[in-house]
This record gives sequence, C-alpha cells and structure tokens, in this order.
Amino acid sequence: MLTFANSMHSGGALARRSFLRVGGAGMAGLLGAGLPGIGGPGIGGAAEAARPFLRDKSVIFLFMHGGPSQFETFDPKSEGTSNVRSQTGDIPTSIAGINFGATFAQLATRAHLFNTVRSFVTGDGNHDIKPVVGVATQRANMGSLYSRVAGPMRPATAMPTNITLFPPAVIKDAGPPITDFGNFASAGDLGPSYAPLVPGGGGSFQEDMKLHLPQDRLGDRRGLLAELDRGKRWRDLAAIRGAGAIHDSAFDALLRGVSDAFDLEKEDPRIVERYDTAPHFRPESIDKKWNNHKHYADHGQSIGKLLLLARRLCERGAGFVTVTTSFVWDMHADINNAPVTEGMGYVGAPFDHAVAALIDDIEARGLSEKILLVCCGEMGRTPQLNAAGGRDHWGGLAPLLLYGGGLGKGNVIGRSSRDGGQPASDPVFIADLVGTIMRTLLDLSEVRLLDSLPKALQATLSQGRPIPGLG
Repeated sequence: MLTFANSMHSGGALARRSFLRVGGAGMAGLLGAGLPGIGGPGIGGAAEAARPFLRDKSVIFLFMHGGPSQFETFDPKSEGTSNVRSQTGDIPTSIAGINFGATFAQLATRAHLFNTVRSFVTGDGNHDIKPVVGVATQRANMGSLYSRVAGPMRPATAMPTNITLFPPAVIKDAGPPITDFGNFASAGDLGPSYAPLVPGGGGSFQEDMKLHLPQDRLGDRRGLLAELDRGKRWRDLAAIRGAGAIHDSAFDALLRGVSDAFDLEKEDPRIVERYDTAPHFRPESIDKKWNNHKHYADHGQSIGKLLLLARRLCERGAGFVTVTTSFVWDMHADINNAPVTEGMGYVGAPFDHAVAALIDDIEARGLSEKILLVCCGEMGRTPQLNAAGGRDHWGGLAPLLLYGGGLGKGNVIGRSSRDGGQPASDPVFIADLVGTIMRTLLDLSEVRLLDSLPKALQATLSQGRPIPGLG
C-alpha cells in the first residue's frame, strides 16, 4: 500500500515528503541519506556510476545469542577430562584429525567447505550482542557500517543494504525476540537511515512493499507528485531533486517487486523443504520446565527458513543480513536454560540442519565467492561443567565459523589450551573479525578516498587484521 504523508510550509525549504511506508519506517528515511542533495557518501551521480569501493559480495551473520559452547560445537577436546570434553560426544569430520561435537553430524561431513576458528576471543563473559553491536562496531549494527558506505538501498535493485531477521519474519506465532542485552537495530551515531530494516517486526512490511494498485493508477499518482514538486512552494532546488529521487525509488521498489525476495512462497518448494527445520524439531519435544521453552521452539521452527530468506535477500542485493533466533545458546542448567546435553538437541541440532542446507544451496548456486556466512555468539562456555551439568559464561574462548565470501576452505585456525579455555596459538579478536568482514565487503584502499566518511568510521572499518590462515 502506498501511504503519502503531506505537510506544506510556506518558508520555501523542503517541509513535505511523500514516502512509501515500509514496515513502519518511511522509505524517505531508508533512502534519504544516500541521495544527492540529502547527504551521505554520494550514492547517485558520478559516484554511483563507478563505486569501486564496493565488492560484489554479501554477508549473512548468524548470531548465536546466549553464548555457544566451544566444546559441544567445533572443539570437543576428545582427550580431555570427563567434565571438560564435549558432553554430547564427538565425531570425525571430513578433515583428517579434526572432530566436532556429535550434534553437528551434517556440518562434520562438510567441514572441508568452511573454516573454523578455535582461538576466537570475545574478551568477556557478558550477555550482550557483541560483535554484531558493540565497541568494535561503534555501538552500531555491523551492517550499518557497511550501509554507511554503500548507501541504505541498492540502486540497481531497490533492495535495502542492511537487514536484520528474527523468527517473526518467517513464522507468524513467534514470540518477540529478547532485546534486553542490546539493540540489533542500532545505527549508533551513524544516523537512523543506516539502521537495519527489520521485516516481520510487528509492522505490515511485506504488504506495504506490494503493489495493490493497477499500474495506470500508480502512474497517475506518480504524475500528481511530480506536479506538486513543481509547485511554487517548492523553491529549494536541491530539496526538490532529493524528494523526486525518494519518490522514484519508492515507486521503483514497488514496480521491481522487491517484496518477492521476502516471500518464501516464491521459492522452489523443494528448496524450502530442504531448509525447513520445523518438521524435524517439534515444540512438543521440548521440556516445558525450562523458561526458555518458547525461544527453543521458535529457534527450531524458524532457523532454516531464516537462512533461506537471508540467501534470497543477498541474491537480490542486500549487503549485510543479520540473523538471530533470539536468546537460546545459554546453557547453565538453571530454571531458564537446559544443560548442554539437552540444550544442544534443542538448539544445536536445528543449527546443524539449517547451516548445512545453506552451505549446500550456496555451493549449488555457485555463490560461494559472493556470500560470506559468519556464525558466532557473544562468548563461549566454561571449561568445566557446573554442578547441574551446564556450562557458565566464558569470555576466554568462543566458537567461530566462516564460510564462503571468497575465503579459503577447510582451514582450522588456531589451537586452544588443553582445557579449551584459552588460545594456545593465533588468538583472533572481535576487531579482527570485523576487519575481515569489512575487507570482504569493501575495497578499503578505495574507501579511504571517500572524503564524506567520518574519520571514526574509517578507523573502524580498517581495524584489526584479516584473520590469518583463511587463504
């Protein structure tokens, strides 16, 4: 539905904007920072024609909120003592001499296709949403850093460049995500235009992106807007151009069918079936004594379709897609959270299925050079079990997976200490992860030539070092 909000002001400057409402946010806000005459890094005109600073790549950042255990995922410490090694057992992978936690049976057979880091340090055991939003990202969603350089919308496809997906984007009865530990939609000091678009967040995003008028009536409205923009009260030429560009982009978003990318019914049903975790992980199998029961259920029902949706969005031009199923990786074995053995069945098994499906799909589509998948949480887990059979917060080491994006394959980077609590070699920090991601998305030698970017952002983009050993 097109929604136009009008107000006139006799002062001569732009005081009225007609905009397409998208999920409760004005298209003007989504576009304005990147349009000539509005500000931003020069999206449009000569800058738009070249833009050598953008690489033809996208990122899917699957955030494992709650803090996944390194032991039950990618570093099972098979020879460790009974209360250190993986409580789910371990299995060999397709890389000789490398084992994963036994819950990751599908990923184990694909280990030669992706990279695992066994020396990733998040720095503290606090529940927050680093590295997606934290000190290393200027307190903005990491995708907002990219969007500030690339512009809020992809000109060629009218696709937003920065998107965040929660379970409500793909399942109607999903509960609201836990936001107590940070705001995934934060743009920090970069400005609201660069905040991620959040479909399914209680608005009418998909319907608002669809064209519900015959094209002749849409043309009539477009013509009327053009006449209004030529009116005597529109004296600020730069503002008129900016408003016209906003109108054009809003109509383009409708006419190009951007909503199709968000509609899984447009996908091959066989592909949807391969991704879909819901038939395999039923809510009734989850013990309701855990207060996290609903979040476990939403995770198992949604993670596969969320990753499929993320792939579709990247194909259509989204540059950075954050995916999270809310707060499910916390495994203290307390009133809220199951112990690691039970919890990995609720959380790890759907993750294994969904990520394996995504890797297979990207490989089959020949997109492994263009889409980078990153999987990690805000921390890892203690080297010893607690008295109830859970693992507590640990900032000394955490699991990290990187696949695609033109990086190497089958690398196991770094070693952990004997008890799995500290790096024994090649520590990798959040700044290194941010730097690796930004160097994948951007040619930083060209970005440094963009005078319109704040110095603080330039420094953030260039922080850290590329993670060594990725090839």
